[in-house]
Amino acid sequence: MNEFSRYYVELFTYLWEDFLFFITEVIWKGIFVKTFDNFQSYFQLLGAEASTFTPVSWIMVIVTSILNLTLVVFVIAKIVLWVKKYLSFRSIEIEKNDLIEEIASLNDKVVSLVDEKNQILAMKVSQLGINASTGQPSEKIITAPLGGRGFVQPGMGYASGPASVVVGSSRPESTSQPERPDTNTGPSRFVKLIQVDKEYAGKDTHIYMEETDLIALPDLVSRFVNFAASNLKLYYTPKMISLFFAGLASTKVLILEGISGTGKTSLPYAMAKFFRNNANIISVQPSWRDRAEILGYLNEFTKRFNETEFLKAIYESSYRKDINFIVLDEMNLARIEYYFAEFLSIMEMPDSSEWKIDLVPDPKGNDPIKVINGKLQIPNNLWFVGTANKDDSTFTITDKVYDRAIALEFEAKGEFFQAPETEPVSMSYTYLSELFDEAFYKYPVSRTLIEKFSVLDKYVQQNFKIAFGNRIMVQLAKFIPVYVACGGTEEDGLDYIFAYKILRKFESLNLSFLRNEMDTLVIQIQKIFGKNAFGESIKFIRNLQKML
Repeated sequence: MNEFSRYYVELFTYLWEDFLFFITEVIWKGIFVKTFDNFQSYFQLLGAEASTFTPVSWIMVIVTSILNLTLVVFVIAKIVLWVKKYLSFRSIEIEKNDLIEEIASLNDKVVSLVDEKNQILAMKVSQLGINASTGQPSEKIITAPLGGRGFVQPGMGYASGPASVVVGSSRPESTSQPERPDTNTGPSRFVKLIQVDKEYAGKDTHIYMEETDLIALPDLVSRFVNFAASNLKLYYTPKMISLFFAGLASTKVLILEGISGTGKTSLPYAMAKFFRNNANIISVQPSWRDRAEILGYLNEFTKRFNETEFLKAIYESSYRKDINFIVLDEMNLARIEYYFAEFLSIMEMPDSSEWKIDLVPDPKGNDPIKVINGKLQIPNNLWFVGTANKDDSTFTITDKVYDRAIALEFEAKGEFFQAPETEPVSMSYTYLSELFDEAFYKYPVSRTLIEKFSVLDKYVQQNFKIAFGNRIMVQLAKFIPVYVACGGTEEDGLDYIFAYKILRKFESLNLSFLRNEMDTLVIQIQKIFGKNAFGESIKFIRNLQKML
């Protein structure tokens, strides 16, 4: 033991001497004293050489001294900044660790509070005689004291003697219960739609029409043409607007095609302004692949629905009573049958009350007012208008889309004309629908025209193997009467349908082998309808022949 003590004392003595040597010799003499001596040597060198300096040399001495001093200060400042940055980083890391520990502690407290809440709810539920796991009334056996009158249960009378009373529902237990929406009253997962609910809460959305607004379809066409020209400097022909209204009557999807700058997007924009409304213009993106791109989706992580402006526009239209348009600008930048497929299918249903879009799988109590059972109704007062360019940057619009829509061709920019100042109209969707119904009643497609069209149809089937279904016939029966009511003729209406519904399908054929057949088709059309009839169809055929 004494030997170890002597060893340890000597070891400590050596360590202490080494520490003192480090402080006195290395740090004090090696750094501070040596540095001071070096500074003296610098000045001695300057004194020894000063006698030989010229004025220029002294100037150089001063300049170099300033530069050297600046360099030293810069290095020292950099070292100080690095040290401060390191200390600051360390402080942030320490605070971050403290926050992480505090968050973990709070999470533990939240878990314990949730467990405590569940226990309290379970106790309350059991007191009410309800099975907490199933939510059904549970049978609770209460035994009355021996010799007593029994236990009094409201609505059940007395049980005499040592009896057991069944407490619970007086109805037979049901094996299935209807689902009820969650009564959650917290923040809704639909932020934008809830905002629409707030904007329209208690708002009168009825359209009050003046005497000057109660006009027929021909006046509606001419009034819009003059309104667009005088107020918006947009120029359309009465025929184009008549075709547009006929398209509105026959389908909820319109496609405006043509070269850029011909007023495709401007038409629904101007039409909405004409009806004292605003068109919702949605720019289609090339990356769109499915319905989530236009409707949004439920984020399973945040439990919020990522709403789009397209969805908000549909929802807001359901509150309104006027005429609404959603414009899908350059809709064929992506494949329409991908992102818009659900709408094309749903609006095929004859009963408009079945036009419902699924948004979420489970309803909640704080969902928007008009999202019922997770579904949103597509309102009748809403039309989807797509614009389409034909160039290498776009996709071909398929027959599936063309069959369900009405396509209007814009070949050139409208020509200027002087129009009188014209006011917009206040018109409800109901009134416009009544105008369409009146046209269906007054101007049904004549039997003679149907018979002629049947002959042409059979000829096209036999020679070109192209047929069309009942869908086009239904559209034709609505399109032509409204076009006639707007001031056109039924032959011109049928001509337009034939050109842009049937002849468009020829673009998928190998036309280089059908040149003679197409000439024969023109002859057949003129034979059935007359030499100067079906101008749109014959022009369409000639354009196809130019492509050969």
